[in-house]
Amino acid sequence: MSDECKTCSRDDCPAKSQKPGESAEEYKARQALTARMCQIRHKLVVLSGKGGVGKSTVSVNLAAALARAGRKVGLLDVDIHGPSIPRLLDLEGRNVEGTDHSLFPLKVSDRLSVMSIGLLLRGANDAVIWRGPMKYNAIQQFLRDVEWGELDYLIVDCPPGTGDEPLAVVQLIGDADAAVVVTTPQDLSVADVRRSIAFCRRLELPVLGVIENMSGFTCPSCGQRVDIFGVGGGEKLAAEAGVSFLGAIPIDVEVMRSGERGQPIVDSKPDSETAKAFQRVIEAITAREEKDA
Repeated sequence: MSDECKTCSRDDCPAKSQKPGESAEEYKARQALTARMCQIRHKLVVLSGKGGVGKSTVSVNLAAALARAGRKVGLLDVDIHGPSIPRLLDLEGRNVEGTDHSLFPLKVSDRLSVMSIGLLLRGANDAVIWRGPMKYNAIQQFLRDVEWGELDYLIVDCPPGTGDEPLAVVQLIGDADAAVVVTTPQDLSVADVRRSIAFCRRLELPVLGVIENMSGFTCPSCGQRVDIFGVGGGEKLAAEAGVSFLGAIPIDVEVMRSGERGQPIVDSKPDSETAKAFQRVIEAITAREEKDA
């Protein structure tokens, strides 16, 4: 094995041999990517077939909750056109350092690091106007060149839909553990998210389960629960698709306030019902570790 892939100890490492028709440059790039991915124990891709379901907020809180649980976590935002992770973690304006061949993620804590295209833009209002090949190359660079070090989890926050970005992530990672699919309860969202599950199955990416976000609102004054977006759509989708229902995250004004402050609610209000809901999702995710060991 070459020096670029010396960190990989797998006997079946796909970077050990050059593929037919693969150029030396492509081979070297694939070795570097494989070596990087081999340092990451679990890779989870967060998907949704529809925008506006709070997927990035879910990704941030899953990553922060895993870090609170003692795991070393990387959070990669591959939403090229609408990166929101830097805002949600109060990282806007921070500079990313790097060398000719490496980028260094920003540390949120000792156990949580972040990389996003939003951290590389000159200004918060800059627009990224790229076609598919440029987006593919950027995602490849993020996966290959970011110096995560050894991680327990890499959480990849993808934009809505089943287009260039999630396709590039799944193809480039190659051995992602699973997808976490986010929906809201109403039928319109569930119908779109159903396509995300079909996307995963087409690419042979296991679906870890479904999270139902914005699942009901409890009035803080009177205690009455109102199902603003309907009820049970995520759980029904999970049952229909034969995958796990990971949990329901309620509508909570503190999620908005925490996001505006750049703090995940699992950190700012760890004893809240919403934070406890995220904790139950994390318990379902980490329960797989012993089985996968």
